Amino acid sequence: MSAPGAGGGGSPDGGAGAGTVERLRRYPVKSLLGEELAEVMVTGRGLAGDRSRALLDLSTGRVASAKHPRLWAGLLGYAAAATADGGVEITGPDGRDAGEAELSEALGRKLVLVAERPPGATVERAVPEEVLAHGIAAEVGFTVSELGRAAPDGGFFDYAPLHLITTATLRATGSEAERYRPNLVIRTEGEGFVENAWVGRELAIGPTLRLRVLAPTPRCAVPTLRHGPLPRRPDALRIPAERNRVVPLEGMPALPCAGVYAQVLAAGRIRTGDELRVR
Repeated sequence: MSAPGAGGGGSPDGGAGAGTVERLRRYPVKSLLGEELAEVMVTGRGLAGDRSRALLDLSTGRVASAKHPRLWAGLLGYAAAATADGGVEITGPDGRDAGEAELSEALGRKLVLVAERPPGATVERAVPEEVLAHGIAAEVGFTVSELGRAAPDGGFFDYAPLHLITTATLRATGSEAERYRPNLVIRTEGEGFVENAWVGRELAIGPTLRLRVLAPTPRCAVPTLRHGPLPRRPDALRIPAERNRVVPLEGMPALPCAGVYAQVLAAGRIRTGDELRVR
């Protein structure tokens, strides 16, 4: 792994060693728009109800993901919210309830909503630089990756069960948090990509929640896409590619990164305004 702070200008202790939880966000269905929370329980499987479901493309057997925007950019026009009974409610761009049939028709592929991650479930990830160069409608190269390699069974996580991003990083990219789909937005001082310095360290949030930061978060084409009312913004990827290209995990090449992945060491309930401490 690259040295903490590589490419991002983060200070050795991540910027005063602390911050506060500014926002909490949950995405009940993978690649759909999420919802804002004031407080939530966090366990080894992440935020309660986060990425609990996904849409499965019956023609390929792969999970539908906006990481391959030529096929799935339209998913980001739909929003999902968790219901009190443990289910999810999906609404379309017009605000009306949307189900499998409407999503299948809108995306031009037969989709089913699933609550259990199939063994070896995979997603397609378009090469981000090719999407930037040729546009979201172009035929570009893609890779296939397995979901949840650092997450417990269950849930549809790209890698680990939590994703954090700091306001310092958002200032550096000039982009809205929604584009990067974090669970926690941490208000911090400092310049640049300060959470790079948290990799390998423990974070304490609120009275009981404890996390271990695993890796910087590689960015795909998703931040550049339209997210509901937010228009396309290529700079949401271009700026990390220019300013924070780091090696996220051993054996990987240097990639544009923004934010960090984390696992849960001790469960706890967190609220906006809770203090975060780097240990």
